[in-house]
Amino acid sequence: MKKMLPVLLLVLLIFVPVTAGGSPLYSPTWGFRIDPPEDYEFSGGDGKNTFSFAAPSGARLDLAVYSQGSGRNQYQSAEALAKDVQRRLSGSGGIDTFEYRRKQAAIMELSFSAGKEMSGWGLCIELGDAQRSNAKHPFLLALAYGPAELKDLQYLYFSVLDSVIPEDSDRHYPGPVTDYSYPREKRKLMNLAGLDAEAWFYEEDAEAAQALVDREFAVLRRYASSPVWKEAWTRFYRAIYRDSYDRLIHAAFIVERKLNVPPLENRDFADSLLKWVQSFKYERDLLGSDFVNLVSAAVEGRGDCDSRALLWAVMLNQADIPAAIMVSREYSHAMGLAELPGSGAHFTLEGKQWLVAETTAKVSIGLIGANVSDISGWLGIVFE
Repeated sequence: MKKMLPVLLLVLLIFVPVTAGGSPLYSPTWGFRIDPPEDYEFSGGDGKNTFSFAAPSGARLDLAVYSQGSGRNQYQSAEALAKDVQRRLSGSGGIDTFEYRRKQAAIMELSFSAGKEMSGWGLCIELGDAQRSNAKHPFLLALAYGPAELKDLQYLYFSVLDSVIPEDSDRHYPGPVTDYSYPREKRKLMNLAGLDAEAWFYEEDAEAAQALVDREFAVLRRYASSPVWKEAWTRFYRAIYRDSYDRLIHAAFIVERKLNVPPLENRDFADSLLKWVQSFKYERDLLGSDFVNLVSAAVEGRGDCDSRALLWAVMLNQADIPAAIMVSREYSHAMGLAELPGSGAHFTLEGKQWLVAETTAKVSIGLIGANVSDISGWLGIVFE
């Protein structure tokens, strides 16, 4: 995204509503969520225990819920379910087990024939937290696959499986595929850019967060010319927000402690936090995802407008100040949004008035450039 002009014509505006993208799919019966791209359409299943989806690309997604225990369609472990799936598919491919947030999980490679050769990946994961009770929780089976010759769909399968949220407490934590690929094992203190302060991160956080950004950008590029490009953009930022939230919990606490002493009114704290991200080095990667992961942004003080806006929004939400972002393909720009009182440019989203925050020019909250004020060029994205 392009940097704002050094000199802004500042204006105060009231924006009218703009519709945001779709939301993750939710099972009220079992309590899990999953966030496939918008062009995945329901193609079969009973709508309660089994679900199938198909995309124009040839990608497929099958979901089924199984009980733990003995008897038909019941399994003692995630590994047992994965092995039985491979048997029923007459398929080949490795199976690896791991623990995700105190839940049993298994990931498996898929290679089977269904009229034609198919390949992909599967995830078996426990629903609910087994360590909070003696109850045996059901397993979710998620299979993401497609024609074997379509090699470019592999990262899409990982993206879909990584979007699984087994229970509500997992919605602010990296997804199961990312957690499996980059297990968070050892913490270390890292300096926060420009604040003379340190925060705890896991050693793998920055690398894992950037890997997710790059993968999700590859998915996003598939929808650049699609009628659902707005939904694709929303999903891209939603995936980053979820992955980054827990990685930044201690950093957000330390930043608030540094910038909110003595205690400030919410608007003043939001403005103070805005000045911090405005101080970052402007950086773009035109050959890659063009998005600096939020861990690197916080500790290295660098990033484009959308990295800064999303970091600002994450930290405000962690301070119990409702925040969101707005992005524009027309302007190649992004800004922050916060549900705060007072004068300034506002954006109406989901029936609420959000104060706009420019993250790349050193101006106060509520002030933006007249050259980016056309409401039709903006898409608002709410995360909470």
